[in-house]
Amino acid sequence: MDGDGDPESVGQPEEASPEEQPEEACAEASEEERPEDQEEEDREAAAYLAELPEPLLLRVLAELPAAELVRACRLVCLRWKELVDGAPLWLLKCQQEGLAPEGGAEDERDHWQQFYFLSKRRRNLLRNPCGEEDLEGWSDVEHGGDGWRVEELPGDCGVEFTHDDGVKKFFASSFEWCRKAQVIDLQAEGYWEELLDTTQPAIVVKDWYSGRCDAGCLYELTVKLLSENEDVLAEFSSGQVAVPQDSDGEGWIEVSLEGWRRRGGAWALGVGPGPKGWGLGPRGGAGRRTGVGDQGEHSGPLGLTLPTSGPQISHTFTDYGPGVRFVRFEHGGQDSVYWKGWFGARVTNSSVWVEP
Repeated sequence: MDGDGDPESVGQPEEASPEEQPEEACAEASEEERPEDQEEEDREAAAYLAELPEPLLLRVLAELPAAELVRACRLVCLRWKELVDGAPLWLLKCQQEGLAPEGGAEDERDHWQQFYFLSKRRRNLLRNPCGEEDLEGWSDVEHGGDGWRVEELPGDCGVEFTHDDGVKKFFASSFEWCRKAQVIDLQAEGYWEELLDTTQPAIVVKDWYSGRCDAGCLYELTVKLLSENEDVLAEFSSGQVAVPQDSDGEGWIEVSLEGWRRRGGAWALGVGPGPKGWGLGPRGGAGRRTGVGDQGEHSGPLGLTLPTSGPQISHTFTDYGPGVRFVRFEHGGQDSVYWKGWFGARVTNSSVWVEP
């Protein structure tokens, strides 16, 4: 039977008739001889593999599932352990599966095994980011004014989302603050304690927001890295970002948490020029940005008005210290004209990624 079978579902064999017993006895004798034959075959196969040159043996091992390499193959002998723990095998697997270009060097990364496993797990950890399932998956939902509503793109007085053809819907806020959140359990998503505490892979958070061309609105994003007891270990807040009435229809703006670096105990942002229209945000030279290294607390531009062009802010959670187990993502919006209906900030395509 194969490895997917259920041992408890296999019944006991029926008792054989006297006529069948001699034939069955021969079969049992044959079965008793098979283990010795199998052991001999295993020894011959092991001897053959032991004589293989290392480059050829690496190619053989690279064909095996990654979990089997770590759980079983590295326990066979010292030579195999060194190969499984080494960079060449995992670089080869990355190249075979399209995770790294052919001809890459071993010294391009510190740990190719971790890069492989993180790359295989790389995905958006937020559920229902575009409203395809209404508000399913979101918690701590605040329905200010007329509450959240899911609408089809582009919506009234809106623009199409041109960066991903798969995005068809968005969440629209109302005339009082509407907020919603998700808490991501990193261990439940397959990221183990040693990895989170030692390697501390980059955690990238992105969000897209937009206003209507006939009404201004406010938008806010807060992201927290939490411990097992849900203590805040690092935090980013955009503050309340003001989106003016935009008769030119400049479109959706991406908030990309990329580039956070701990510098001498404080957190700092990378700032660079941005294109007109679509681009990374929040944008503009005004506002306040602070970093407190011990608590990892950050406040972004407060009451920042977004011009149609200007610098872009890019930041990522890295070097955040040990103990992170959860990511709490919360965003919200409202209109700035206090009109009944859904004239507030629109959000869609939110994402949280753990980068290799």
